[in-house]
Amino acid sequence: MLEVKTVALFIITAIAEIIGCYLPYLWLREGKSILLLIPAALSLGIFAWLLTLHPSAAAAGRVYAAYGGVYICMAILWLWAVEGIRPTTWDIVGSSVALLGMAIIMFAPRNA
Repeated sequence: MLEVKTVALFIITAIAEIIGCYLPYLWLREGKSILLLIPAALSLGIFAWLLTLHPSAAAAGRVYAAYGGVYICMAILWLWAVEGIRPTTWDIVGSSVALLGMAIIMFAPRNA
């Protein structure tokens, strides 16, 4: 059950980070309102806070490395769901490899 909670927390964390980065992108590249920076900053603050909620037994560097795998997968899903661009086979393969890496980093047995 810890694995499910960890992955769910990673997913929520990734969504917060993607929103926090996507909104300034909309302002800078798409000419949207500068007011998007307010929810973007809030979202990035939530992202940073969420990273602190991972099990204390996991070293911060390990959490950040494993989180990267989930972020990759969520970014590809965002590409599809929000931007309307269907992932390629290589996007899916790459995301799967990243998720496998996350699982190895987070859930491998450790002596210390």
